[in-house]
Amino acid sequence: MRKRTTVILLFITLISIALYGCSGDKKETNQSNTPADESQSSTETAKGEPTYGGTVTVGITQDLDSLDPHKAMSAGTKEVLFNIFEGLVKLDKDGNLVPAVAEKYEISDDGMVYTFTLRDGVKFHNGNPVTVEDIVYSIKRSAGLLETVDPTVLVESVLTAISEVNIVDEKTIELRLSRADTELLPYLTCAIVPANYAQLDTKPIGTGPFQFVSYEPLKSIVMKKFDDYYVSGVPYLDEVTFKISANTDAAFLELNAGSIDILPYITDAQASQLPEGYRLQTGSMNLIQGLFLNNERAPFDNKLVRQALCYAIDRQAVIDMVAGGRGDVIGTNMFPGFKKYYASELSEVYQYNPQKARELLKEAGYPDGVDFVITVPSNYQYHVDTAQIVVEQLKESGFRAEIQLIEWASWLSDVYKGRNYQATLSGLAAELAPKKALDRFCSDADNNFMNYKNEEFDRIYQEAEMKVDEEDKIALCKQLQTMLTKDAVAAFIQDPHQMTAINKKLDGYTYYPIYVQDMSLVYYTSSGE
Repeated sequence: MRKRTTVILLFITLISIALYGCSGDKKETNQSNTPADESQSSTETAKGEPTYGGTVTVGITQDLDSLDPHKAMSAGTKEVLFNIFEGLVKLDKDGNLVPAVAEKYEISDDGMVYTFTLRDGVKFHNGNPVTVEDIVYSIKRSAGLLETVDPTVLVESVLTAISEVNIVDEKTIELRLSRADTELLPYLTCAIVPANYAQLDTKPIGTGPFQFVSYEPLKSIVMKKFDDYYVSGVPYLDEVTFKISANTDAAFLELNAGSIDILPYITDAQASQLPEGYRLQTGSMNLIQGLFLNNERAPFDNKLVRQALCYAIDRQAVIDMVAGGRGDVIGTNMFPGFKKYYASELSEVYQYNPQKARELLKEAGYPDGVDFVITVPSNYQYHVDTAQIVVEQLKESGFRAEIQLIEWASWLSDVYKGRNYQATLSGLAAELAPKKALDRFCSDADNNFMNYKNEEFDRIYQEAEMKVDEEDKIALCKQLQTMLTKDAVAAFIQDPHQMTAINKKLDGYTYYPIYVQDMSLVYYTSSGE
């Protein structure tokens, strides 16, 4: 194992040089196998009591795809807009769905009727109180139920189960479903916006702890404290700027220059090189990182080739070299934090076995191996580093892969939407509903960018979706995960651990089970360190 690892590291160094022009400082990339100092782990916190006031700059590495929360598609946009918008319910740091714009809710036993009572005193950022009419508009817009439909609004497929949105009284609304659904609640985190407000694309208005100030494409989005926020005691900060950098390397240079206070998603190498005045905080990312395969594009239209590729990746070695061992090996599309639904045993299905991989390739008609291209979004150094390691591992099994780095916007249009790729190394953000992890694999799903087609999967998914009994639903969801793993729809690699560099003067940075940056809890400490 040691010899193999040494060889892999040598090849990583060579490839890093080849990619210098695309991915930045290779000194950092070449050290990506160096474990970070665990003494700087999440146990280290700032000292002193919370104070109010101040400004903070957060580094992000992708531009926003929309300021309208109902049009935003990328997880990187949603993690920022989390501070401006809220739904009827909201996720807390422990993964619980707690009332937000709604004060309370009830779900009928048959899962057909959801009733929400509005919270008193909730205002939009323009000072207007939230009304039941705003709720009806927001839910209908998200569910595609408005009489005039904006085609650029991304209709959440789960919400199409809503058949009626009724006003019961001035504080109560009722959602009636066309089919039973006990998993609807997580999707009612969809943003509540003012009814018929036409400027969400340029001047977004929500009910969250921060209100929009300005946005410059490819540069920054600025937001300030909302003084009328209904939750007492937060936010602490007066202003937050999300500064957009081209990639993690560029953002880390900004961190070294002192122009960024918080930088999430740093690499292991960067974690080991934090400048003075910063500390490292870690937490589960709840992200499904994988080598996703186009099941309709050769050679991955052949299941045996896909299975061979799964055997050809040493997942634990990837985690060790990219993240100093910080991450959880997975074998399915469900993240481990979703314990009830997560089929942990699937991580053992494709144990690293180059000999088995070569045999499967031969059986598939590729005795001399295969060539293919891995398309990787260049703004995520973590995925770029992972791709480099995977490419070297694959060689031992007969896979000759070439990395193609592309801008994030191109990845969205060409890979995610256009499905014009062979393989891509990226991550899928988790959401707290099992169907969200599974519905993208249905044959007719718009976001089925892997082009997976399986009529039996579609049938069982529909059966699972209708189940009200949770134990029955769990069993079916695990069955679906097993099908995906055995069909090798993708090579699922890991649930990475997120590493964040934080100014030592700050505290309160909190990890969530989903991909968000909650700045309402961040504050400067009284001690200033």
